Amino acid sequence: MRVFLNGRVIPEEQALVPLTDRGLLYGDGLFETLRVRRGRPAWWERHLARFTKGAAYLRIQLPYSAQELWAAAHELIRINEMPEAVLRITLTRGVGVRGYSPKNTPQPTLAMMLHPVTPAPTAVRLVTSSHRVAVNDALASHKTSNKLLAVLARAEADDAGADEALILNTDGDVAESAAGNVFWLEPSVVCTPDLSCGVLAGVMRGVVLETCRERGWPVAEKRSKPEALHQAEGVFLTNSVAGIMPVSSLDGRAVRSSQRIATLQEALTTKELSELAHGRR
Repeated sequence: MRVFLNGRVIPEEQALVPLTDRGLLYGDGLFETLRVRRGRPAWWERHLARFTKGAAYLRIQLPYSAQELWAAAHELIRINEMPEAVLRITLTRGVGVRGYSPKNTPQPTLAMMLHPVTPAPTAVRLVTSSHRVAVNDALASHKTSNKLLAVLARAEADDAGADEALILNTDGDVAESAAGNVFWLEPSVVCTPDLSCGVLAGVMRGVVLETCRERGWPVAEKRSKPEALHQAEGVFLTNSVAGIMPVSSLDGRAVRSSQRIATLQEALTTKELSELAHGRR
């Protein structure tokens, strides 16, 4: 496996990062995870826009242009012969002196690597985590490298024999899952938590909302308690790797299934293939 590290494409075993890198010491960085389909990263422009916005918020200067990042990603896909894969881009503030101050960190670290695609569950079993995200947390809108809350929430799901964890916010409202956004279907309306709930603005979340609006399906971004999921006509999760994942149960209670989820999956596939055909080359 070849990876990209600080401007070089090298064998994975040669990709070494100093112990003083702030990404290792403090989680001082961010990342993006993209699905590679037919040899191209899907929704590239949307991911790069979020990545760039997050870097600006963290005050980390991106060391490469959008064109250079695209070329590096394309080279990794080609040289590793992985037209179907998962691409991860990681940016850290780089090596610095010990302490929280970001001063004297002149050179960020940027890495890219590919991973094989693992099948997502066709029906997700959810359990509610005891961990909470903060309401109106400014950091929640950026995909930072500190994902301890998600790690601990997923550990609880593992212990319960579930596939994924539902995370509520400090007001007790539905926020997100450990690795995705949450949607549920009310009569004639596709619902998802408002971003003020402490939710990451997932790329696939945005694509789903856009697809619904294009089809004339009403959408609502709002605050709701977990009981709304039990009463819904259907529940699903989204992320950029798996797309749409229907939920079959929450905390051991079955949730209803809806044909509208399958219809939305088909619409999303059509939209993604169109984006790959007409998007950046």
